[in-house]
Amino acid sequence: MKFHILTLFPEMIQSGLSESVIGRARENGSIVVETVNIRDFSLEKHRKVDDYPYGGGAGLLMQAQPVYDAWKSVREAAKKALRTVYMTPQGKPFCQSMAGELAKEEELIFLCGHYEGIDDRVLEEIVTDYVSIGDYVLTGGELAAMVMVDAIARLVPGVLHNEASAETESFHRYLLEYPQYSRPEIWHGKSVPEVLLRGDHKKTAEWRREKSLALTRERRPDLYERYLEQEALIAALTPGKRRNIHMMESLARGRGEILFTQGENALLYDGSCDLYLCSAREEACGRKMPALMNGAERALVSQKELADMLREALGFGRVREYKQACYTRKTPLRVRYKDIRPLSGEERLHAEKLQEGSGDCPEADMKTDALYGAYENDRLIGYGGWYADGSLGCLFVEKEFRGKGIGASLEAFCINRQLEAGFVPYGRVPAGNTAAMKLQERLGLYVSAESVWLLDAPDTARNK
Repeated sequence: MKFHILTLFPEMIQSGLSESVIGRARENGSIVVETVNIRDFSLEKHRKVDDYPYGGGAGLLMQAQPVYDAWKSVREAAKKALRTVYMTPQGKPFCQSMAGELAKEEELIFLCGHYEGIDDRVLEEIVTDYVSIGDYVLTGGELAAMVMVDAIARLVPGVLHNEASAETESFHRYLLEYPQYSRPEIWHGKSVPEVLLRGDHKKTAEWRREKSLALTRERRPDLYERYLEQEALIAALTPGKRRNIHMMESLARGRGEILFTQGENALLYDGSCDLYLCSAREEACGRKMPALMNGAERALVSQKELADMLREALGFGRVREYKQACYTRKTPLRVRYKDIRPLSGEERLHAEKLQEGSGDCPEADMKTDALYGAYENDRLIGYGGWYADGSLGCLFVEKEFRGKGIGASLEAFCINRQLEAGFVPYGRVPAGNTAAMKLQERLGLYVSAESVWLLDAPDTARNK
């Protein structure tokens, strides 16, 4: 992932993002941090970038021209539209779910203001996201940008050595993290809780969950209320688990934001992949959803009648029917093919391009979250993983290696990785693809009798 930071103080950014986890990620190429000095684009001989504001007032204002030209240099080099984040106290509060959403981008531009801010005309022209890291004022946007880069970068594959750690820390599913302890066993007369010394993983997990709930209830009652709302919705969806597994896992993995809920009728939004999840057993509930989905480009819908209604109301173009498959056991699957490992950065780009041109992958326009490759003498011969919404997929094997169980091994490997993270593995199978359904059943997944429908706006496939 590449971060472009427009700033008056590039040394400050480079110094602040050169140590620890972020520094190592830059060294191994998982992320790139590029600073662009806005002063370099000033047309004034002394590289001046500020002037007094019209209408009077204290302080100086950054001028539009150098900011715009600095931004334009990045935009032209990228040869594509990039999200541009402006750090401002007037912006939307930054949170973990926003970090997850932004981590799906290949490149981001951060604009750091200074003095009394920036000429609003250039902001209107270039900024896509106005973001605040808190209700206070800093001397400039550099510290805020570094905070956001740190939070976003650690969600990028390859940045953390233990990928699962990002899924279990503070704010996951609106719960604060449980207390942690290290050696010595007794310090200042205080002992490590006995349950952590027994080696009983089940009891340890139970203790950690209890502590996490108690801490959240005590310190962040606002988050605790949101957690309870999620738990109530998961309980309402559980009787139809095979049909509702995508919604249940979106909530359980801390992805889905509840926009509407009434019993089993629910509308969620997953910002990490710009996907709406819709279920309405009652027509009256379904009629409330279009107004909450303004600008939606993709939706996964649990009822055909609701899909038809949303298609008409919101102008969706393409509609695809799927069956859902989920793995409900806790036991890992046997992986017969052994040489499977995460794709490198270049291999991942190659796989994603191959996926886009493959007729074997009907969801090729959806962003991927994790990809693992199968290798034969260090040659990449196939890959599999899951999409940004968490559903299994992206499965591809070179023609000459098909029929050897490599595809099954790749999916089993991915299922095991999700089990390790505490997830219920699930995926979607195109309706009518009997070969794919048989593979799911052979691996021990249950295929739902009812369908779900994936709706796309007319230009989604071209823009994603």
